[in-house]
Amino acid sequence: QVQLVESGGGLVPAGGSLRLSCAASGRTFSTYAMGWFRQAPGKEREFVAAISWSGGNTYYADSVKGRFTISRDGAKNPAVLQMNSLKPEDTAVYYCAAGQNSRSIVTTRVDYWGQGTQVTVSS
Repeated sequence: QVQLVESGGGLVPAGGSLRLSCAASGRTFSTYAMGWFRQAPGKEREFVAAISWSGGNTYYADSVKGRFTISRDGAKNPAVLQMNSLKPEDTAVYYCAAGQNSRSIVTTRVDYWGQGTQVTVSS
């Protein structure tokens, strides 16, 4: 069974940091672009960040540029999201995703989704 499983979420005060990891099982995602999305209560799921299969290209939503960094950490953790200077408006469920290329991630044409991890930023 192909799975993406997120971890690293939690409760953090504003200005704090969290590191989200996405663990893969059931297949290799080394040739997939990877990304992160988030969904806050009452809002639609939105794109956060994407990284190409090689790791050489990254893309970010304007709201997180300069604060979040996406990276790859080997075959078992194909997507990591380092989140710094967190704000209360970053509170959401964060989802890991895999797609054919970075553009597909950015346009939410995703082949695989994780189940999500909750991030709560207190003011």
